Amino acid sequence: MTVSPLIWSLTIALILALLAYDFFFHVRKAHVPTLKEASIWSAVYVGIAVLFGIAVLLFGGGTMGSEYFAGYLTEKALSVDNLFVFLIIMASFKVPREDQQKVLLFGIIFALITRTGFIFLGAALINTFAWVFYFFGLILLITAGHMIKPESEESHAGDNFMIRIARKVFKTTDYYDGDKLFTIENGKKVMTPMLVVMVAIGGTDILFALDSIPAIYGLTQNVFIVFTATAFSLLGLRQLYFLIDGMLDRLIYLSYGLAAILAFIGVKLVLHALHENTVPFINEGQPVPVVEISTGLSLSVIVGILLLTIFASLVSPAGKAQTAVSNARRHAENYLDLSYTTDQAERERIFNALVEEEELISTMDVKYRNKVKDIEHIRASAREAHRVHDDYMAGNLKKE
Repeated sequence: MTVSPLIWSLTIALILALLAYDFFFHVRKAHVPTLKEASIWSAVYVGIAVLFGIAVLLFGGGTMGSEYFAGYLTEKALSVDNLFVFLIIMASFKVPREDQQKVLLFGIIFALITRTGFIFLGAALINTFAWVFYFFGLILLITAGHMIKPESEESHAGDNFMIRIARKVFKTTDYYDGDKLFTIENGKKVMTPMLVVMVAIGGTDILFALDSIPAIYGLTQNVFIVFTATAFSLLGLRQLYFLIDGMLDRLIYLSYGLAAILAFIGVKLVLHALHENTVPFINEGQPVPVVEISTGLSLSVIVGILLLTIFASLVSPAGKAQTAVSNARRHAENYLDLSYTTDQAERERIFNALVEEEELISTMDVKYRNKVKDIEHIRASAREAHRVHDDYMAGNLKKE
């Protein structure tokens, strides 16, 4: 189905309007989103994406609709995995909680721009060189292999490389000035760490596009579907970050699920490349009679893998322990870091969450919680957080 310029224009206008609304009504004024706010707006953006998919299904047909939903689910799952890296980057640069929304929105906008470029580049390559399907398939199979390798949180997705480059290239102040990119220091205009964070986020977005774009081209070659599925999977990512912040560690099998999805799509791409083969040294440049995987089967496999991955992660005792311990570590460190937030209500929320996590950890099997390599450091941080909180409460009582 050929999509008219009018539909393209209306779709792009809708996406730009959603981004503008997000900035002017949510991000412009620095604040920490409440759980209710994050939940409502996450549901709104998912609802918009689903309604758009239903419209594609009604006006574009079953195949086009299935391709959109398969692409959207795959890109959304990859976006959730990307949140791990965003979390690490912002923790590394100690971005104040109130200003994290602006960083995330910048990351989404940058991702939309760079991935749009990759989408049209991919379309041009596919239309010119049939062998590109082999290349895309190989990228996905290699990426899937890397995802199932054990790796530390800090090495996840190569973020260390981008952070090191950003720190070396840009010289900034040692402090944040709200969400400003530049500030005045000793009478001179200088960069703040906020700019470096955005550069690091933008750099990692380019790395993410190297597996995300081949993945969706493995499901559809319709550029409109590729663009819209990618765009709607990124919209609402900011709200989702605050909604599932603290639950990310719980999805301990997410990397395995994504590896399975990428490997499946990689095989699908290779089979399609064989079916359309023009490479001279493969079957003398003639198409190879192989089975091609239908869009319906692709959608079923993707949904099945995601549901299985999420269910296995949520019921796993190891996952529960890892989540509680990781959250306790983060909340203890955030509470002790006075630059993390100036919102006293947010600090109190962090401390209460730490107390709840400590109670949960105490009821767990020792073999799970002791698997964490820096458990003693986490316990020490938690004790120090309790001491600081007790001193703070005692000071308030004296004032009264």
